[in-house]
Amino acid sequence: MRYQKTIAILFVLSILCTGWMYVGHYFKPTPVRFLVPKGWPQPVYNFKENPLTKEGIELGRQLFYDTRLSKDGSISCGTCHQQFGAFNTYDHNLSHGFNNSLTTRNAPGLFNLAWQKEFMWDGGINHLDLQPLAPITAENEMGESIANVIKKIQAEKEYRNLFKAAFGNETINTQTLTKALSQFLLTLVSSNSKYDRVKMGLDSFILPEKLGYEIFQKKCVSCHTEPLFTDYSYRNIGIPVDPFLKDLGRMKITNESNDSLKFRVPSLRNVIRTFPYGHDGRFFSVLSIMEHYRKNMVVGPTTDSLLKNRLSLSNFEIGQLTAFLYTLTDSSFLSNPNFAAPGKGVSTTAPVDIHNN
Repeated sequence: MRYQKTIAILFVLSILCTGWMYVGHYFKPTPVRFLVPKGWPQPVYNFKENPLTKEGIELGRQLFYDTRLSKDGSISCGTCHQQFGAFNTYDHNLSHGFNNSLTTRNAPGLFNLAWQKEFMWDGGINHLDLQPLAPITAENEMGESIANVIKKIQAEKEYRNLFKAAFGNETINTQTLTKALSQFLLTLVSSNSKYDRVKMGLDSFILPEKLGYEIFQKKCVSCHTEPLFTDYSYRNIGIPVDPFLKDLGRMKITNESNDSLKFRVPSLRNVIRTFPYGHDGRFFSVLSIMEHYRKNMVVGPTTDSLLKNRLSLSNFEIGQLTAFLYTLTDSSFLSNPNFAAPGKGVSTTAPVDIHNN
């Protein structure tokens, strides 16, 4: 009797150690609590409709780095959103897509998405769960159909097991596919920069950083609101239209002429790593974007009212402001192994090692 009792206890412990709880006839995945950094607003994402779980997050990570989501098996989400660049298209202006094509925009960094209501530079997608559908099906991005993606991953036994672990059965559909991706993307929280440590009283600015922060609060904070360093609005900052791309921004979504050349205000977190800048990546350095604001803006009818007279910045102010922007780099985020490609199993992309770049 004692032997049977011991076996029963070991069986229960083995289930708990693998992260599973047995309730009735169903296994439930391990819940993961989403932690809101101290002093930050509450997220806008509805976690009740897609609760985070250890299994769902890992499935999403596998999908994010899997090139089978593209038509020819050459591109994953992680191809354009590279971790060492804060999950942006690093070092070149336009993202590259299927069949050596170029997209029409620079892929922005992916972080703190739980606080974002709309996505894309023009806000054309209004829910994180819907966001992956656009690049997967775009001919100049991943060029695949959702039906084919599901067919390919359904054929993999390991994927069927992963979906069962995350959602309770082996059924793979658009909803479970995108919810898994969202779960991984929601974990990409960047909140451990020097700026954050200063705010928590764990560090202090050196003089140029302190002066730069004061300049930032006077001249930049209206659009790049703390602590997320964006207000998620759409603004025309005086970037003239590219004659080849002819990208009119928000106007493409609303069909309102007063939205011409308006694009979403990007977060300045990790800004030193997220170059090039602008919706089409035309600015390759912080200095070039500063020069744009003080000298090169093209003021038009829809230019933001805060910038009608451009932005007055001296060389000294640019130097101090740049010093402050460096404090927004979150090194732990850029090198977090939980965000890197798995490197084994169903993932087909090798892990990123920030120390070798």
